[in-house]
Amino acid sequence: MPYGRDGRRPPNAPDSGSFAFSGSFVGTVFGYPLCGWLAEKYGWPSTFYVPGLVAIIWCVVWLTCITESPAEDKRITKEELNYIVDSIGPTDNNKISFLNYPWKDILTSMPVWAITCAHFCENWGFYTLLTQLPSFMNDVLKFNIGKGSLLSALPYLVMSIILQFSGFFVDWLRKNEILTTTQVRKIFNCGAFVSQTFFMYLASTSTSESGSIICLTLAVGLGAFAWSGFSINPLDIAPQYASILLGISNTFATIPGIVSPMLAGIIVQNKSAEEWHWVFLISSCIYLFGAVFYAIFASGERQSWAIIKTDEKNGHDNKTFDAKV
Repeated sequence: MPYGRDGRRPPNAPDSGSFAFSGSFVGTVFGYPLCGWLAEKYGWPSTFYVPGLVAIIWCVVWLTCITESPAEDKRITKEELNYIVDSIGPTDNNKISFLNYPWKDILTSMPVWAITCAHFCENWGFYTLLTQLPSFMNDVLKFNIGKGSLLSALPYLVMSIILQFSGFFVDWLRKNEILTTTQVRKIFNCGAFVSQTFFMYLASTSTSESGSIICLTLAVGLGAFAWSGFSINPLDIAPQYASILLGISNTFATIPGIVSPMLAGIIVQNKSAEEWHWVFLISSCIYLFGAVFYAIFASGERQSWAIIKTDEKNGHDNKTFDAKV
């Protein structure tokens, strides 16, 4: 991930950021059909045991491979380390104390809340379909577990594919000065949200199987463009606090994972198409609100409270750490 705890922004951070975020959606692509097969073959408890085992294996790999800084990585070559140091400066200096973070400025910054709002709204639709799409396909489209799980993975396959290209496209637009950073973030994020609003609404009114599947696939898949907007935005407005900003936005963005399935359960009592219409309509309205809020308050410019003085005695000219030295 491109969010350094010490506040450094690596080269090509937008590209690597979009690529890294796509991993969660690729996992969903494989997880849906795998869990559908496990449920039919070995029963529903296996859908918890197998992913849990995979998570344990991942933790072992993570703890084995990840280090505090590139300098502590035993597998890195001297050339790679020199490249990182030349690009962003040493990673063991200028660490910011937790108590010294400008908390008041962060919590009263509208660009920060624009990111948080966008993250919340995107995750509302994401979690709604992640948790409810198989039920919708069973209740309304009458698909069995196997077929439903395969089709439920389709939106996330589209999303993961788009993410591979959207980050590079965003960076290309910025590097060639076709659009400013603020314009790029707003166009990609708001364009995605408006598109998701449209297709989620169509899904709520569609009466055909193919129409519902296409609309829901696009409603989720086009969200990849939004991730190339708000998810990388913390690196634009406050790179040295990017991990903190992501932590704040992600905290609020987990709320839909709790609330949206509960709300869907309250609405869908008789498993009718009319009830599912309201589930999708609510998601559509939340997407639209996110688009409007982000369009008004988002920024791609370094915020004044994020411009800090580095220690002159270090003698490093960090080109990517846009600070006053």
